[in-house]
Order: sequence, then structure tokens, then C-alpha cells
Amino acid sequence: MITVTGVTGNLGRVVLDDLLTRIPATEITAVARTPEKVAGLGVDVRRGDYDDPESLRAAFTGTDVLLFVSGSDVTPGVRVRQHGNVVDAAKAAGVGRVVYTSAVHAQDGPGFLADHGVTENLLRDSGLPHTVLRNTFYAEALVNPGLAGAVAAGELKGADEGKPVNFATIRDMGLAASRVLTDDGHVGATYEIGGPLWTVSDLAQVLSDVSGKPVAYRAVTADDLGAAGFVHRLIASGLFSEPSDDLEKLLGRPVTPLRASVEAVL
Repeated sequence: MITVTGVTGNLGRVVLDDLLTRIPATEITAVARTPEKVAGLGVDVRRGDYDDPESLRAAFTGTDVLLFVSGSDVTPGVRVRQHGNVVDAAKAAGVGRVVYTSAVHAQDGPGFLADHGVTENLLRDSGLPHTVLRNTFYAEALVNPGLAGAVAAGELKGADEGKPVNFATIRDMGLAASRVLTDDGHVGATYEIGGPLWTVSDLAQVLSDVSGKPVAYRAVTADDLGAAGFVHRLIASGLFSEPSDDLEKLLGRPVTPLRASVEAVL
């Protein structure tokens, strides 16, 4: 039995949908805090709340492989506690293997990224066979329908200081996770999940090419970008500047190119 947590989120749903095309629905369990959101798919749906250890133990019972999608609450201390509940429940339920969606720089990154490093250590110390997927940020953080505004304005603002990103699409990362769940040979592996490097300036050029309208890159400060400045500060720090071909190898094909992502949202 393959059990997938986080099925109401973007990544978890991609994984679930892909599994349904490759293995019988009777071999899949979906875990969600609100099970009614994923009813009608033909899979075993169980309630599981990262703040409710008992619900997790029940949800994980009979699991051969567990996809442990990281929690989204970055309040200091909360995610580490929740993740500890998941690891403890997986061990108590006799889960055969855990696949954890970690993050880039889990062992040496700042703040919220450090939660992932702690979780990796919890998995290691638990003795559970496991695989770590150190996911980069979603390409959709920068490549989304909001780019239409940049085309209309004729400029794309960035506070990235020219640093590249290895962002990848949600779909590519979800499909890779699905393969790791079903294929052998991944126990003990840590994969750096990211795509080819590109910059916000590159994105502006692709916007020009796809739209047929001139779009210039304009450097601004992170404060000028409001809430979006958070991601740009991380980019400027060089956090996403390391290339890896792990995602391509897991997919068995090239990752979705930047141009294709832009074409999909314009």
C-alpha cells in the first residue's frame, strides 16, 4: 500500500493523480485533515492531522511506502513538532519506507529551511528506511498568470541581483516523487530536486519572445516588490543557484523548460 499525505495540496494531488494512472486505486491510501475534499477517487481516504498523533498512526496502518509531504506552518517550533509526530507515527505503524519532501539547503539553510534539516535527522535517527527529496521552490512562484501584467507594462521587476534559480514546476516535482514511491533502489538516497538555472532577466526575455511584445527587466529593491520581495531576497542570497540533474534522471526526460511554463500561463 502506498500512502500519500498532503493530498489536498498542489504537490500531493499531482502525486495522487499520477499514481492513479499507474497502479490500482485499491493500492493507494490518501491522507488528509479533511477527507471529504478527496472523496470519490476510489482510493482509501483516511483522516490524518499532523497535530493528532493518534490519527496519524491509524492513517498509516498497513502502509508499505509513505509519502511524507512537509507541513506548511512555519511558525517557529510548530513544523518540527508536527514532523516529529509523523515520524513517530510511521515507526509505530510499521511503515516500510518513507519518502520525505524536504527542501534545498535543509542542513545549512536559514530559518524555515532548518526545519527540514531537523526532520531529515529525525528520520535518520528513527531507523526507518527513507528517501529524501530536497525540493527547490516551485517555478510557479515566478511563472504564473500575474506575468500578463508585466507584458502589459512592458517590464518585469526583479530584486534578484542577477542570481539564478533552479526552480521547477509543481508537476515535474510531483511526477518525480511518484516514481520514487513506486520504483526500487531509492532507500537511503537524498536527491536535490531542481531544474536548469535561469534568471529573472531570462524570464523577461522569454516573456518577450512568447508574447511578441518587448518586456524589459528592471532591477528594483525587495521592498519595492512587497510580499513578493521575500522570494527575491532568497534568490539574491544565492540559495537556488546550484544546478542538479537529479530531477531529470528521476523523470527520465528533460524537465519542463521555462518557455513551456510561460506559454502555459499567458
